[in-house]
Amino acid sequence: MTASTTRRTTAAKSRIAAAGAIAVAGAMLLTACGDQTDSGKKDSTASADTNKAPLFDQLPKTIQDKGVVKVGSDIAYAPVEFKDKSGKTVGIDPDLADALGKQLGVKFEFENGTFDTLVTGLRAKRYDIAMSAMTDTKDRQEGVEDGKKVGEGVDFVDYYTAGVSIYTQKGKNQGIKTWDDLCGKKIVVQRATVSEDLAKDQAKKCPAGKKLAIESFDNDQQAQVRLRSGGADAGSSDSPIAAYAVKTSGGGNDFELVGDTVEAAPYGIAVAKDNKELSAALQAAMNAIIKNGEYGKVLAKWGAESGAVTEAKLNGGS
Repeated sequence: MTASTTRRTTAAKSRIAAAGAIAVAGAMLLTACGDQTDSGKKDSTASADTNKAPLFDQLPKTIQDKGVVKVGSDIAYAPVEFKDKSGKTVGIDPDLADALGKQLGVKFEFENGTFDTLVTGLRAKRYDIAMSAMTDTKDRQEGVEDGKKVGEGVDFVDYYTAGVSIYTQKGKNQGIKTWDDLCGKKIVVQRATVSEDLAKDQAKKCPAGKKLAIESFDNDQQAQVRLRSGGADAGSSDSPIAAYAVKTSGGGNDFELVGDTVEAAPYGIAVAKDNKELSAALQAAMNAIIKNGEYGKVLAKWGAESGAVTEAKLNGGS
């Protein structure tokens, strides 16, 4: 997310992190203010005296005592995190969180919230972390939004690489291949994302008489519905999300990808600046599941191998 609470920065920065190209098969890992995953409903008490998880001792004492890591997430961003037909929270992020939990000896409880409120919720301590296909950018690290300092920022444990893609109704790409081709047309995006930032940046470049109209929604699914109904010419999302929509919506008959993926950048787990111990524990746990192969299995399950990283870095975004 970018200087504001967007998922990513503009072309000069990088959400797209949109999470490299991904041929997604299945549904992706997602997070969630309101409801918890099934794993979060289980007894999650942990004791420093009895917990045998390899990295439990690295967690802050408060997390050890609770036995739970509360996760803020926008659970409507398949395949990273979303609800399946039974209402269960599934996707890349929930599966990775389960693997991290085995290393740390605690449960990860996902709580659903709109994307543009997750960092605020983290600052207010409603969540311990935010895990929601959030692009690690310098602005987010420094608490800058729209060029203004709004808070102390957050730290990121980076775990994936993504970019931004454009898609249209299938068979109706209208010659759109680049962002410049969107001038004179209408695009739908999710609010506070890198896609919205890129669209606003492109709108400033369009010549007189060829205005780019932008319609922003609370979540990506709403934007897809608008495009599917013919209410716009194109949509834009992080690369894995766009690829998943193209593959699954209408059995693969609703949308098509156009042009190249741009703005490659890392997804990061956001942690409050004053919680360095938790950031370090998460980084150690992520590197452990990368090394033991659990990380790769999760990405393969969701067809997201192309965005895999070989090391979890701290604040690697630019």
